[in-house]
Amino acid sequence: MFILYALAIGIAAGLLLRGRLEGLASLEFRWAPVLLAALLVQIILFSGPVSERIGPAGPPLYVLSTGIALGAILRNWRTRGIPLVALGAGSNLLAIVANGGFMPVSAAALGGHANAAAGYSNSRLLTQPALAPLTDIFAMPAGMPFANVFSVGDVLIGLGVVVVIVAAMRAPVAPTVAAPEAESA
Repeated sequence: MFILYALAIGIAAGLLLRGRLEGLASLEFRWAPVLLAALLVQIILFSGPVSERIGPAGPPLYVLSTGIALGAILRNWRTRGIPLVALGAGSNLLAIVANGGFMPVSAAALGGHANAAAGYSNSRLLTQPALAPLTDIFAMPAGMPFANVFSVGDVLIGLGVVVVIVAAMRAPVAPTVAAPEAESA
């Protein structure tokens, strides 16, 4: 839920920088349904009933849905902030693929978050993960709402989301042209 903080920070920063919420309505995101579908697959994949039954299909589905999400993100490369989001998502995907379809989490980061899922989870405690600097090595304070572990990739995604929001909120408003009034006869 790291992304929720990025959304809130982006909106707050946009307002502090004299941006307008209306600017968010002008944000165009190509392949948005594809991205949402990929993220929905992950939400379902990690939900209790599914994660407990998914078995060996979990890791490939996670890798596939993450790859599809990255593809949708890349379709929006020219949007300010998206290159950071793509770099973060790519970093996470590399770590996940290198570790067999799981995002390793360090024991230190997991410390205050000892809520190990019963079924398939995107995170797994590994003592010597591949690409360790790209894995979940950080933790939000346990008392925060939605506290969780996170990676460098998650930080890049969050920063990118903040940039996307602030840029959209600060974009110049296209002038509106009033329709000519009809002449009365």
